[in-house]
Amino acid sequence: MSRIVLPYLASFATSLLGNSVTAIALPLLVLFTTGSPLGAGIVAIAAAVPAALAGILMGSLVDRINRRTAAVLSDVISAAALLILPIVDLTVGLSLGWFVAVAILGSFGDVPGITAREAMLPAIAGSSGTDPARLIGMREALSGVMLLIGPAVAGVLVASFAPVTVLWITAGLAGLAALLTLGIPAHATAHERADEVPGAETRPARPGALLFGLRHLAQSPVLRSLMLLAVVLAVVLAATQGIVIPVHFAFQGQPGLVGFVLSSLAAGLLIGGGAFAMLGTRVRRRTWFTAGLVLLALGFIGISLLGPVWTVFAAAALAGLGGGCLNAVVGLAFVEHVAETDRGRVLGAQNAIVTLTPALGIGGAAAIIEAGSTQLAAVVLAGLWVVAALVALAAPSLRRISENEN
Repeated sequence: MSRIVLPYLASFATSLLGNSVTAIALPLLVLFTTGSPLGAGIVAIAAAVPAALAGILMGSLVDRINRRTAAVLSDVISAAALLILPIVDLTVGLSLGWFVAVAILGSFGDVPGITAREAMLPAIAGSSGTDPARLIGMREALSGVMLLIGPAVAGVLVASFAPVTVLWITAGLAGLAALLTLGIPAHATAHERADEVPGAETRPARPGALLFGLRHLAQSPVLRSLMLLAVVLAVVLAATQGIVIPVHFAFQGQPGLVGFVLSSLAAGLLIGGGAFAMLGTRVRRRTWFTAGLVLLALGFIGISLLGPVWTVFAAAALAGLGGGCLNAVVGLAFVEHVAETDRGRVLGAQNAIVTLTPALGIGGAAAIIEAGSTQLAAVVLAGLWVVAALVALAAPSLRRISENEN
């Protein structure tokens, strides 16, 4: 593996691992400090809304400077935000206000960092001579690995140390991600910029330009369709992982099985992304797309049955396999259908939307469970994805996903 691709994937994995551990340790710290589950919810909302705004606003910065620099700055912001909490705990003591403030600050590092790493992938692929489809497949497989081991690492750390101590470690992971990113040669992440292209939008200070990414997503038939599909998947997946599965196993008196189900899902993502990395250019893009939609549908239907434990495990793995295939195709479609000069703003807008949607899914599923049952919520979610998959298979705009055109 080249000296360009290796530090890129290593920094991506380290950043994702840090985020995965933080996602578990931070809510526990809020709960232990405030004694209120509502406090954890307030902090989650406080992080989600500014993160979405940061994704839209900072996308312009990602397009205006070297994307390696943007990724490093984002990691530094994330590390600094995480360090504030243990320092405050050692000095004046933590309160809900500190958690909210840090959540807002950290949001300006998370989504822009993800956007910068996604946006630099075509340049990394070109500089290293790697096929973009293979690199995206490797990245998706690596995501599966991190999602697989992240909760386990978090569990070990939280069991060994207090949650506030774990934040020292996650801050260190963010700092390590920044150092690994600096290991990528600057020329490998250089990209054509808007001021170098006649007619390109170069003044992001204008209100209209700040919304360029959202406008581009709305005006491109392919990207608009893929974005809507991604939103539905985010809603269904977040609700399934975040409330349906935990509530089901809690009612069964087996809450410890939740982590194993999520690991099955991550294992499926790993296999799906790995398969795309090895075979992505040998199999028609439409085949990968269709397989992803169908496997996800079968997985969600299997989960909705809430049958014996092994069937839930198998269905979660099937859904993960489909997600790995579909995410790789969608990622490659965004590479092909977004100009190099605009990729930061468009991906920033996409990530901003996807950041907000999980709360919608979890909230909606919680309301259905409260009014009906866990089974009903699972069936509704599965039905929602089946409808979305059928629409996506029939959509004329998505029949052109294998073509490099807008």
